[in-house]
Amino acid sequence: MRKKKLLFTLLLTLLFSILSVVGVYGETPAVPKNKDGYTIVDTIGLKRMLDTESADVVVVDARNPEEYQEVHIKGAINVPQKKFKKYADLLPKEKFVQIVFYCNGVKCGKSRKAAKAALEMGYERIFVYADGMPVWEEKGMPIYAGPDYEKRIETSKLTPAELNTLIQSKADTFTVVDVRDPEEFNKGHIPGAINIPSPTFASQSEVLDKEKQIIVYCNGGGRSYNAYRKLMKLGYKDIRQVLFFDWQEEGLPVEKSEE
Repeated sequence: MRKKKLLFTLLLTLLFSILSVVGVYGETPAVPKNKDGYTIVDTIGLKRMLDTESADVVVVDARNPEEYQEVHIKGAINVPQKKFKKYADLLPKEKFVQIVFYCNGVKCGKSRKAAKAALEMGYERIFVYADGMPVWEEKGMPIYAGPDYEKRIETSKLTPAELNTLIQSKADTFTVVDVRDPEEFNKGHIPGAINIPSPTFASQSEVLDKEKQIIVYCNGGGRSYNAYRKLMKLGYKDIRQVLFFDWQEEGLPVEKSEE
């Protein structure tokens, strides 16, 4: 009898463990915490959390108020990391609520710092959406867009001759990025350029060094303008734009990658 009871208890424990892993009862699927005590969640994971009606989730934008007011994840609250203590009372009183922090991508440390501060306050279920606002926006996820969201920005441009001089200098202080489709890139591109297509630019931007000048280009300016804007949101400070049309018009060298 005792053996049957023990077996029943073990089976019941296993059942509840499985239910927790698959997300029943509004629980987030089990994901290991990192050494700092919080869990990294990707875009699909965060969307799943927000779509689970029974889940108790608070999304926190750790960026500054100006960035938050321009655009943020729909339903998120703003607790700026630089003034975390001042605004910490905006966080839920219950310490077991799931809280997801985000900022401007994998190279932005605000969300991680805010997550650590929340853990120190006793919150137990802390997540960081490391891809951040630029990737969430790029993937077409629900956002709140403020009145300045569509405001046109003025890009800082380089002439083909200026870029060619930089390339000829062989300096290691800049990266040239072709934001066109791979097929266009393969048919002909500026020598030394790397290819990060505009539709997935934010998602792949972690390969770019923030300490270097980033020079983006496309044929006519539209796609490179979007990439330029994404770089600004990702926190890159030294950005330039060039047009491949102008480069070709000047008769400057073009590399090909076709087989």
